[in-house]
Amino acid sequence: MIITRTPFRISFVGGGSDLPGFYHRHEGAVLSTSINKYMYVTIHPSFNRGETVLKYSRTESVTDVHKLQHPIAKQLLLDHGLSGCEIVSTADVPSGTGLSTSSAYTVGLIHALYAYQGKYCSQEKIASEACTLEIEELGEPIGKQDQYGTAIGGLKIIRFLQNDSVEVEPIVVNREVQKRLNKNLLLFYTGLTHSAGEILKEQNKNVISESDKFNSLVRMTELVYEMRDALVSGNLDDFGSILDENWRLKKSLTSAISNGYIDKYYQIAMENGALGGKLLGAGGGGFLLFYCPEEKQLRLKSALSDLSLIPFDLENSGTKVVYVGNKDW
Repeated sequence: MIITRTPFRISFVGGGSDLPGFYHRHEGAVLSTSINKYMYVTIHPSFNRGETVLKYSRTESVTDVHKLQHPIAKQLLLDHGLSGCEIVSTADVPSGTGLSTSSAYTVGLIHALYAYQGKYCSQEKIASEACTLEIEELGEPIGKQDQYGTAIGGLKIIRFLQNDSVEVEPIVVNREVQKRLNKNLLLFYTGLTHSAGEILKEQNKNVISESDKFNSLVRMTELVYEMRDALVSGNLDDFGSILDENWRLKKSLTSAISNGYIDKYYQIAMENGALGGKLLGAGGGGFLLFYCPEEKQLRLKSALSDLSLIPFDLENSGTKVVYVGNKDW
């Protein structure tokens, strides 16, 4: 039995610049971190070796891998030439909430399949293969930040180059600054879910065809480096204001990113101590993240008491194998 644990990610600034319609014209960049909410993937031989069993929100049992309905698991098993195994996935948060559950599953399963075959695969290679699978093989209209954001842990800048390559730059900050950042970030669940693919498809179309939206995204990539400098220098109030500017720019890319419900709670937060925030993921629903100094958080929590507060911490490890059982097959 193999168990992998893959963290979900929070993207602070630059989201959307990982789409080819943008980074083929201007280098993309995202500043993100992994957090201690995880996707767990378990793989072991099936009791009946002639069956391949897949357990997620439903259970599939097939004698031919081609008959699996789950597109990611089906394609990866075919790519690796594997069958006769049982794969089980569990997650700390629901799908469609902006924390990259789908890519975390892809990354975790790729990692598990390599370990199952006794092969080592680096986090960078896992991320690259996850991009190839989701974007090229399955044709999803998504970018590359989630795969790298979940495979590789810690605070980092992910750069999307015009030649389609990706570079990851870790951000080294003072330990006390990171602790303060962690304490000042609050995550609230809106209760809404979304379809990231449809929102990203519209956003990519707008960025390609409308110069003002393209320029807004250029500005968002500039904010990545301004936020890095704020973190390195310990200016966390600047971190909050940059988060706010990024959110206002992001909302301008397509009307599907926000709605009246989200805008209402964002405004309430800003009036009750938050210095900045954003809706995580492509938009439309999921989690609202706010930067709020610790001394003002009681007022903010009271003002947003209709929403569920989700505790979390920043994490540094990325995807990892957390259990290897005896090889009894």
